[in-house]
Amino acid sequence: MTASGNVQTCTTVPIDLGDRRYDILIGSALLDAASTWQSLPPAGAAAIVTNTTVAPLYAERLQAALRPRYQRQLVITLPDGESHKDWASLNQIFDRLLAEACDRKTVLFALGGGVVGDMTGFAAACYMRGVPFVQVPTTLLAQVDSSVGGKTAINHPRGKNMIGAFYQPLRVVCDLDVLDTLPARELSAGLAEVIKYGPIADPDFLDWIEHNLDALLARDKAALAHAVRRSCEIKAWVVAQDERESGLRAILNFGHTFGHAIEAGLGYGEWLHGEAVGCGMVMASALSVELGLMPPSFAERMRRIVQRAGLPVVGPALGVARYLELMSVDKKAEDGDIRYVLIEALGRAAMMPAPAAVVSRVIEAHTA
Repeated sequence: MTASGNVQTCTTVPIDLGDRRYDILIGSALLDAASTWQSLPPAGAAAIVTNTTVAPLYAERLQAALRPRYQRQLVITLPDGESHKDWASLNQIFDRLLAEACDRKTVLFALGGGVVGDMTGFAAACYMRGVPFVQVPTTLLAQVDSSVGGKTAINHPRGKNMIGAFYQPLRVVCDLDVLDTLPARELSAGLAEVIKYGPIADPDFLDWIEHNLDALLARDKAALAHAVRRSCEIKAWVVAQDERESGLRAILNFGHTFGHAIEAGLGYGEWLHGEAVGCGMVMASALSVELGLMPPSFAERMRRIVQRAGLPVVGPALGVARYLELMSVDKKAEDGDIRYVLIEALGRAAMMPAPAAVVSRVIEAHTA
């Protein structure tokens, strides 16, 4: 594929989960197309959950597209940002659904980035013990990662995404055109989740990313289409084998153990999630080298790619003890034993513990 030109067609990537199977639609002009919303279940109401940034851009367009299927609609607009991924915002969704007497057939539409998608999915899992929902991700990070796979959650002051549920959407709609309004910082943050798929599953994709980073940063539609499609294909393959993260799915958290510690340590929202993951991948790559799993050239390559994507490669100076404390409450920890997603060979990852002294050395070398 060449990284040039425009995308005119819609690509479908299936998530094969038996009776919970659904499709990811990827392409341009999907938001307004009637075919995008065909076969969704009938309901008395559609509830669009969005935020103060996205609502003025796309809420009315989504309402217009859904009107032929859902005459009654409500828009629930939440405050924007990771710092609002909490109980208070979640209750705003419940309060409005109850105030509007929404029944268990109400369909929720998550129109926004990862925060909106996670909270809407969690609300859908809980409201009346489960109502259907659709993901309409408006950031690159959400399109390639958080909207796919059914992980929903809110944050707790002691840890990111610690309170949540596995709950699959009916459909994921990735309209590449909405990325035109995405701030450059958010685009770079999304690239972190694209980059991770290379070292954990597909060396050829990592080569492609390396050669097409400039096109991705320039929002070339063909490059974005390929990046979103391949990322979703890899995640779909992993999720189909391990829906509830009992084994293989943990490899999708490459860079996240360090990254979540950065987010929690600084305060949610100080760094974007993708920024923390990008820096976390640099640290996890260095740890893979320190443990003798990979050659030094791998860590150097990952640092170069992450930096070219516009992401930080040096973590905040929280202190080694604070990093270790925060990582000990990571969801992958067992009995206080911190486990890391590390690269064993290019395209193959594994989750394993590491000596605290080695981890400490990596943290000291990659923070300032």
